[in-house]
Amino acid sequence: MTRERRPIPARALILGAILSVAALGFAIVGGVTFLVQRDRTLIEIDDRLGALVESLGEVADLSVIVEDDAAAEAARRGDDFADVGEYLRAAVSRLVPARTEASLAVVDGDVAFRTAGGFSDALVADPDFVADAVARTLTTDPRGAVIENASVDGMDVRYLAVPVEVRGDDSQGVYIRAVNVTRELAPVTASFLTYTVAALATLTAMGVVGWFVAGRILSPIRRMRETADSITPTDLRARLPAEGNDDLSDLSRTVNSMLDRLEGSIDSQRQLLDDVRHELKTPITIVRGHLEMMVVSNPSDVAGTRDIGIAELDRMTRLVEDIDLLSSAEGDQFDFSPVELGDLTERMGDLVEGIPGHTWHLTRSARGLIEADRDRLLQAWLQLADNASKYTPQGSPIEIGSDIDPLTARLWVRDHGPGIPPAARRRIFHRFARADHRTVGGSGLGLAIVDAIAKAHQGTCVVTDTPGGGATFTIHVPVSQSVGQSLPSPVRAGDVVLQREATG
Repeated sequence: MTRERRPIPARALILGAILSVAALGFAIVGGVTFLVQRDRTLIEIDDRLGALVESLGEVADLSVIVEDDAAAEAARRGDDFADVGEYLRAAVSRLVPARTEASLAVVDGDVAFRTAGGFSDALVADPDFVADAVARTLTTDPRGAVIENASVDGMDVRYLAVPVEVRGDDSQGVYIRAVNVTRELAPVTASFLTYTVAALATLTAMGVVGWFVAGRILSPIRRMRETADSITPTDLRARLPAEGNDDLSDLSRTVNSMLDRLEGSIDSQRQLLDDVRHELKTPITIVRGHLEMMVVSNPSDVAGTRDIGIAELDRMTRLVEDIDLLSSAEGDQFDFSPVELGDLTERMGDLVEGIPGHTWHLTRSARGLIEADRDRLLQAWLQLADNASKYTPQGSPIEIGSDIDPLTARLWVRDHGPGIPPAARRRIFHRFARADHRTVGGSGLGLAIVDAIAKAHQGTCVVTDTPGGGATFTIHVPVSQSVGQSLPSPVRAGDVVLQREATG
């Protein structure tokens, strides 16, 4: 059995990416700064060592400034001194080195004079430094100065070696000025170490603060996962706490809205299945009972049972068709477009003529545009008319009409039947629900279909009392702002009453 890999938390991924970019930025800035300061220090060291070549020309007479190459060459050769040793002693004593520097005077390979200090002692104690410096000077150019690097007792050293000659003295002299590069670069190194510590402290602070901030920001996602894990097919009540005004809070509210719709859809489907099971149980039981009691040898009994079976199957067929119609009405299968309310009312007046047994009155026809699915809205209106015809006594008048104002359009059907008790006016719009005193046959889905179509138009269907007795069913459809702006102003119907009679 393979073990499921645990996903990397988004909190760690986000924080890791931020810290990586920050660390890279700190490293680039710190590295470039260190290299620039280090190169600047090394260039300064070379400039100081190069200036010593001219300073050696001033050793003979400090009051004389060397102004041409010939005079400088004469001074470098020490023409004003008796021998090489005297010149080098004057050079070492007069050209005072800095704290990180040391001067050595070498005569015929041996250190004759040197400045005091630990760095000078380390140079002299190194068996190879003086010999290599003298050898490089004499090998490269017996008359030129040499600037080289060396390593002495773990220290990086940059030195200048200048050969010295005095006329009348055959001794070979070399003046060496050495600079402790390690100590020169110590401030730069200390500055870089300080920067590194500060950068690490900043990254640590960013990590700590970022961990809590990322956790706070991503907490809705964590709660979303926990909520999703807690949801089961039998329990969809879990919701996300939606607090704040950021995008993730909006996401929580959107998910809660989705869960509300999902719970409503599943509850509706579960209720539909329960209702269908209950409604189909009766015809199935009737058909089965008559089949079991049918006398096969009696032709009249067989024919009667057959008629009963066909009638019950027809009832089940109508039920299935109504369920399919309700499902399509609740499935957002609508084609919205501008609909002229007066034309829709006139069309309704033509259609109700086909419903027999009543006198139909078109009492008011409004003029104006609404955004609707014409066929669906007409279907819901006709369903109300058919429902009214079933519960209104034969020959009684039924009124239909429409009205509109800047906000709402209203389509109504008024019957003069027994009416709807106030306690049942919400329940009758549920599936398979009927008023207690209404016993006319049917699937019990007609008003549920009307309610679903009205809700799909962002409207409602309400029932009120008809003056003089009966019930008035009204579909309220909001007027779209975009459609409302296409008209100069909503046009109300006049007082003309159109009457149509249809008798069965």
